[in-house]
Amino acid sequence: MDGVALLTILVLSIFVGFEVVSKVSTILHTPLMSGANAIHGVILVGAIIVSGEADNTAELVLGLVATVLATVNMVGGFVVTDRMLQMFKPRRPAAEATKEPKP
Repeated sequence: MDGVALLTILVLSIFVGFEVVSKVSTILHTPLMSGANAIHGVILVGAIIVSGEADNTAELVLGLVATVLATVNMVGGFVVTDRMLQMFKPRRPAAEATKEPKP
């Protein structure tokens, strides 16, 4: 594929992704985030494979950038999911929270 076609696919995917994500309700965010983390793992593997097949410096740099961004996105998704799941755990009473643990 030539560069114009690849750029067109990139721009269209950005618009579609923005529209899809902006329509998600708050209640569905946590389950969708967990599923998206699995997809981002696949994207990360793809970015690594593309970087390994690079023929010139520009392709290698773009592959490296894609790998870094996919990693940040995946790790951030797990952090957000973990933080949201913490909201569903029962809280300790305030009196117990201020006491120091017994040795």
